[in-house]
Amino acid sequence: MKGRKRHLLVDTLGLVWAVAVHPADVQDAPGSWLVLRQMSRKAPRLKVIYADAIYAGARLGVLALGCRLEIVKREAKEKGFRPLPKRWVVERTFAWLGKCRRLSKDYEQLPQSSEAWIYLAMSRLMLLRLAS
Repeated sequence: MKGRKRHLLVDTLGLVWAVAVHPADVQDAPGSWLVLRQMSRKAPRLKVIYADAIYAGARLGVLALGCRLEIVKREAKEKGFRPLPKRWVVERTFAWLGKCRRLSKDYEQLPQSSEAWIYLAMSRLMLLRLAS
């Protein structure tokens, strides 16, 4: 597999609720269905999902969950980097996961083992927070 995409669904604290890893040739909106399918079992009371504009095609999957999808867009005239409200939370989680050596590059053969390492890294981070 040459290249992968990682989809995360996180809460407001940046803690991972669902992970999906798939080949890079799958578009983002169909790939997001893998995460949304997991959430139907884990969080039946979920009401709002904030997402990047690339996930606008996932609107039907979010409606099937009984949620509302809010797309967080950047201003068209804006130049340079500025953290967008709500969306920076998942970017911060990706940064936390990037600190783990095993997740900094794509070492895994199977997408399932890559997902397992993401859950393991997040569990470690949560345990470190509880211990301090």
